[in-house]
Amino acid sequence: MPDRVLVAIAHPDDAEFWLGGTVARWTSEGTAVTYLVLTDGDGGGYDPVVPRADVPAMRRAEQLAAAETLGVQDVRFLGLHEGGIQSHDRVLRRELVRAICDVRPEIVATWSPEWNWARFRSCHPDHRASGDVVLSAIYPDAGNQFAYLDLREEGFEPWTVPEAWLINAPTPNHYVDITETFDRKVAAVRAHQSQVGNRPNLYGELCERIAPNTALAGLPSDRLAEAFQVVRTG
Repeated sequence: MPDRVLVAIAHPDDAEFWLGGTVARWTSEGTAVTYLVLTDGDGGGYDPVVPRADVPAMRRAEQLAAAETLGVQDVRFLGLHEGGIQSHDRVLRRELVRAICDVRPEIVATWSPEWNWARFRSCHPDHRASGDVVLSAIYPDAGNQFAYLDLREEGFEPWTVPEAWLINAPTPNHYVDITETFDRKVAAVRAHQSQVGNRPNLYGELCERIAPNTALAGLPSDRLAEAFQVVRTG
């Protein structure tokens, strides 16, 4: 198991929906997991009565509760507006490099920047853009001592990330058995009440969502798995 993992995601709840069981396995086995949440998800939700101005604080609180359920103690927010992630935003890349050089992770988990036609509705522009900018921060910037000289002056030394684990990738090549941590994943997703409070069969939905991974992973039919495209970046 890795010692340190950075999960860089577009919205609160992305991590829980897509790798909550894997995160729970990591933390249970001693891995220090850090979340970096790029936006506050201010465009999300289902209840028109909730004042939109209240949504960012609500979603941050839900994310903190979900992270605690999974054993994640370090949660960081960049506070961008939903829909505002730009893959060529150099200021954002600088903040990502700062986080990478601070956490010094062995794995960075993030969105795939590719379209996944089998899961079209998961290819939100923020998802693809966040994957693109995070991968650009990993290479070449984070390992380049000359990319952001001001960060070195602040004490952040370059760091080469060995692996990126991509979620919603069209060509997954790695599966994690989460059968034993699935209940924690469901509880963590349920913490995002502003997003799932109107879904009474959440457990069944989440089972159905990842059911195809079981056969692809070569697991027995009673097991559950999360899927990733693991890319060697170091």
